[in-house]
Amino acid sequence: MPQLLYLYGIFPAPGPHDLEVQGLDQQPISTHTIDGFVFLYSAAQQERYLASRKNLLGHERVLEAAMQTGHRTLLPLQFGLIIETWDRVIDELITPRGDALKRLFAKLDGRREVSVKVLWQPDAELNQLMDEDAALRAERDRLEGQQLSMDQVVDIGQAIETAITDRKNEVIDAFRQRLNAFAVEVLENAPLTDAMIYNTAYLIPWEDESKFSQAIEELDEQFEDRLRIRYNNFTAPYNFAQLDQLS
Repeated sequence: MPQLLYLYGIFPAPGPHDLEVQGLDQQPISTHTIDGFVFLYSAAQQERYLASRKNLLGHERVLEAAMQTGHRTLLPLQFGLIIETWDRVIDELITPRGDALKRLFAKLDGRREVSVKVLWQPDAELNQLMDEDAALRAERDRLEGQQLSMDQVVDIGQAIETAITDRKNEVIDAFRQRLNAFAVEVLENAPLTDAMIYNTAYLIPWEDESKFSQAIEELDEQFEDRLRIRYNNFTAPYNFAQLDQLS
């Protein structure tokens, strides 16, 4: 049986070499070049890798190690991609999609992906809403202790939901207006939790990261203690260089 190979990502030649990082299952990292495309890989010790936190972080750690050596233009491959021969890569990727890969390299050259996730506390937002909205507070107080009809329950519920949505959109619009101007591309993803209200990836010039970071700090100050902002300024460009898994 041939040696299985686990693939991490693709770089333009000459690509990274002699990385001081181990791949999955503590395997050494190697490179293989095909027509100017440099593949980062290690020997696979399993036929299929579970998408555990450990394995996902291990995959990401290899790509970040390459980026830290200065090889910032890369196409990260989907977690779990295992091949038996390089002929498969040639037949299913390089030959039919080589020009598209080169266009992706051109788009990503000199640019980095950063991501912003914004979380708030729904209960605290509701309490603050009631403190600030006198009309809504008065209506709530008027109905408190009464036997409410279904229509009354629906009406007050819709009024509160609309007001909370308006507060949420106020936050989201502030982030869009402040941050989108830095980006070549913006991709808004679905929130991952009920507390998350904004989950967005930005493709920005490498040299603009300090300005982008400063803008994040200013937004944090603007909203004081209402928000928790998770900012990742160093990651492989998964959102802007997606490649389908070989099948």
